[in-house]
Amino acid sequence: MNRIMNVATNTMAQLQQHLDVISHNVANVDTNGYKAQNARFSEMLVQQFDNQKNPANEIGRLTPNGLRLGVGAGIGQIQMNTSQGALQSTGRSLDFILQNQTHYFKVLNQSGGQSEVNYSRSGAFYLSPLNDDTAMLTDANGNPILNSDDQPITIPGDATSFYPDQNGVLVVETPRGQERIELGVVSIQKPQFLESKGGNLVGLPTNFNQLDVDANTILTDLNGANRAEISVKQGFIEKSNVDLSKELTDMINVQRSYQFQARTISMADQMMGLVNGIR
Repeated sequence: MNRIMNVATNTMAQLQQHLDVISHNVANVDTNGYKAQNARFSEMLVQQFDNQKNPANEIGRLTPNGLRLGVGAGIGQIQMNTSQGALQSTGRSLDFILQNQTHYFKVLNQSGGQSEVNYSRSGAFYLSPLNDDTAMLTDANGNPILNSDDQPITIPGDATSFYPDQNGVLVVETPRGQERIELGVVSIQKPQFLESKGGNLVGLPTNFNQLDVDANTILTDLNGANRAEISVKQGFIEKSNVDLSKELTDMINVQRSYQFQARTISMADQMMGLVNGIR
């Protein structure tokens, strides 16, 4: 009976994590460039119990020998759905999309008092004044957008217009002429190694140094000759790729599974009470 409770308890903890993933997707359904996450379950440890010690007594048996008892289900992996979200026309000069769905802008995430390079599909940019003469290009949360040298992009305060040139170059028109800035862009080949850093930002996991993985196999900086792969379109933003109807359906299924496991614990407790009450 205790085994029944253990299995149900283990599964309930994993279902709670799945519910957290769904809730995070629903909360970001309107976040530009957000990529939905999907939880994948796998069976946890299984133990074999041979209740018949004499193999001779098993001759002619049609069912497998012994009992295989599991300890519940667990989340094996949380995968990121990298499919492109819907494109929305805005006509705004600082809204851009990367037309290759494996390409991401480089963003300096400054949350939590620390700074690290993260990646985002959202090209909704803004100008944050630094002084009367200069402004910084940022995302909606004020995080600096990086250039191809991993430096924050600064723009003259008297800029009159912006437009993307070939190969991810941002052209800034000023009264003194043009300034050309290479946007920092990476190509991500193995998104399963990345983890959410909040909102529409993703990045390498905090324990990446402990993994026997080469960062160059996960993502590649598009510099030099590789910049020919970059294609940027102005006046559009990429919406979240969250399918709200699917997420709500999954939420109902997870809640029902959670209730079923809770009911299992309750029934096991009642059965133990009946056994203890036998005289």
